[in-house]
Amino acid sequence: MNLAHVHLLLNHIPVLGVALGLVVLAAAAARHHTVVARCALVLFVISALAAIPTYLTGEPAEDLVESAAGDVEAWVEPHEEAALISLVLVEGLGVLSIIGLWMSRDGPTLNRGVMALILVLAAITAGSLTWTANLGGQIRHSEIRGGPPSSQP
Repeated sequence: MNLAHVHLLLNHIPVLGVALGLVVLAAAAARHHTVVARCALVLFVISALAAIPTYLTGEPAEDLVESAAGDVEAWVEPHEEAALISLVLVEGLGVLSIIGLWMSRDGPTLNRGVMALILVLAAITAGSLTWTANLGGQIRHSEIRGGPPSSQP
């Protein structure tokens, strides 16, 4: 197993974790289930933690792909830029989720304002992670490319 393999294994955790957490948090908010909402926040924290090694194994994965597949820089660069944005968003979501969990430690309810903020940030983060994953898939899967990357004419 090499770092490209690790990158490919780990990258699913933040993408699916945030998407699942978003659905769980929305359902919890609609039904006022505090325990279920806390589960969603834990999913966001796990996703944020998994995003760190995912991002850090990206550069070694790029090196391995370039040595095996040749000139893929035009496909890697947009993915790398999107990954940095996604990392910042998912880490912010993780920190905000920890704050939400900490604020609710003594009470039976969660702060509605914090939950609304987390819900909005989770939706934005899920979109960013999905876009990043799509760009990453295009690096080695020409069948999902819609055309040349924007950096090429």
